Amino acid sequence: MASIAERLASNVNFGAFSKATELKRRIWFTLGCLIVYRFGTYIPLPGIDAQVMADIFRQQAGGIVGMFNMFAGGALERMSIFALGILPYISASIIMQLMTAISPTIEALKKEGEAGRKKINQYSRYLTVLLAAVQAWGLAIGLESMTSSMGSAVHDPGLFFRLTTVITIVGGTMFLMWLGEQITARGIGNGISLIIFVGIIASLPAAIAGLLDLGRTGAVSTFFILFIILMAIAVVTFIVFVERAQRKIRIQYPKQQRGNMMFGGEASHLPLKLNTAGVIPAIFASSLLLLPATAASFGGGALPDWLAWLNIYLGRGHWFHILIYAGLIAFFAFFYTSIVFNPKETAENLRKQGGFVPGYRPGERTAAYLDYVLTRLTTVGAIYLAAVCVLPEILISQYALPFYFGGTSLLIVVSVTMDTVSQIQSHLIAHQYEGLIKKARLRGRR
Repeated sequence: MASIAERLASNVNFGAFSKATELKRRIWFTLGCLIVYRFGTYIPLPGIDAQVMADIFRQQAGGIVGMFNMFAGGALERMSIFALGILPYISASIIMQLMTAISPTIEALKKEGEAGRKKINQYSRYLTVLLAAVQAWGLAIGLESMTSSMGSAVHDPGLFFRLTTVITIVGGTMFLMWLGEQITARGIGNGISLIIFVGIIASLPAAIAGLLDLGRTGAVSTFFILFIILMAIAVVTFIVFVERAQRKIRIQYPKQQRGNMMFGGEASHLPLKLNTAGVIPAIFASSLLLLPATAASFGGGALPDWLAWLNIYLGRGHWFHILIYAGLIAFFAFFYTSIVFNPKETAENLRKQGGFVPGYRPGERTAAYLDYVLTRLTTVGAIYLAAVCVLPEILISQYALPFYFGGTSLLIVVSVTMDTVSQIQSHLIAHQYEGLIKKARLRGRR
């Protein structure tokens, strides 16, 4: 069966795609949902002066606001109904994953299977509403205090403006969450990731035009622009190589005799990714480091001494900033990996299924071995994440490049692209399986 699957995967081509009507329907549905999302990023909040907001954003785009705007597809810059994007739902999902390691109740729900997963998803939705409401209220208060040389960002500040802003933004976030779930269920999958992916890609042409404009004005040389392009290609190639890297641990199942027949004895593999944590460590580390700069930009000149000190030493390009950034990425890589993969639980599941790692007894010895292998993989993965994120960070700080050339955005774009291609290939393979089954039935009738 495995050889048949590999053969089908190697024969996937455009001819098979043209015959896969179900896959084409899913792709068109996904494109339609993403177009709706992009239109929504241009619908402004009521009571906002767009010109004043654009002027204020240009002054604060270097802080955490710029990174959130990248994830929101430019909606935060335009203060649209999707200003918060899908980030509250992502935060809620991460919090619920953290709770599975802290709360015995949530951990018990996780072990209940599909019913428990639905319950946890329902809690994630409730938490999304709460987080979106709190963030929208804070955003409304912040908008009322924002002014520039062109005037105030809000036409008529007050309680009514705050309530309408909260209701509109929470509704937009929940609509995006529903849209992502529809893409996952009726589209090609990975709905939430595709929404973030499209938000980043949509602003990429403007970022490239800005880079070329820097070369036209002489701010950077043509040689440097070529270097940036070649480095981006090299980084993408490196990300693809590492994201596909796995350590396969051999799992052996004992033979069992039933009557005169011998069953079992097969060998399989437990794949452990080199980068189990994905892009989460980079997002967390970037958010924490950019908070002081954002607080300083909102605070104006009246800054406490400790915040002014943090703003200086955690500024982009400073050696202390780079050192702390790499350290936070490594910390969150180990922390998140310990949440998403439990060696003791995996070893226990293998023992219940009758499987074992050759050379190690089932139970604690197997768990210790899995933990040892996972620690070594995570160490290499943390170094990889730090290198991919820190090197572009130096260029961004030195030459004022946009966030879209950063390691975090490249990680998201490449990872989502690889997952989407895998989903499409899976649908094509399933379609070819159906074709083989139909041919076999027709031959059987003859």
